[in-house]
Amino acid sequence: MSPFKNKTARGDKSVHQAATVSRRAAMAVAATGRVAHTAPASDAALLGIIRRTEQQAVAFMAGDMTRWANLIRLDDDFTLMQPFGGSASHGFDDSPEHLAELARFFRNGGGTLEVEKSYVSGDLIVLVMIERQHGEVGGLPDQNWSLRVTQVYRRHGSDWRLAHRHADPLVGKISLEQAAALARGE
Repeated sequence: MSPFKNKTARGDKSVHQAATVSRRAAMAVAATGRVAHTAPASDAALLGIIRRTEQQAVAFMAGDMTRWANLIRLDDDFTLMQPFGGSASHGFDDSPEHLAELARFFRNGGGTLEVEKSYVSGDLIVLVMIERQHGEVGGLPDQNWSLRVTQVYRRHGSDWRLAHRHADPLVGKISLEQAAALARGE
């Protein structure tokens, strides 16, 4: 059962339908062979990563950092390109103090995950997705915080760890002028 059942953004049925479609799409990708098969467990590993990623996104936007921290496994050389821009960060501070700070910053949110494309090759899984989400971020009122996201997972024995995350808020198309203003830092 999906972690999003009855947890759609503000009760919007289209958000739940998008989550249902994305799960079906992930299953179809695995079944049609668009995913490279490197080990018998590749399809199962991919679907497990997708499920875990959905749960992580919901926990994060809800400000449930304890649950999020229990779901996520970050690689030792984890890199993050945040949706707010700036340089990539390396590593992650998982101290109780930092998790509490994140829980105060991200609150009362939820969402769904739409997998656009997935790749499995050897010891890597790549997910290209849209996180359709909402929440109170940084004290701002509840609003849409959907992101375009690429995540790279690396296998460590039987475990998969998140090695890289790149997220940006450009889910909606913007004009050349708007992109130029962003590039100038405006």
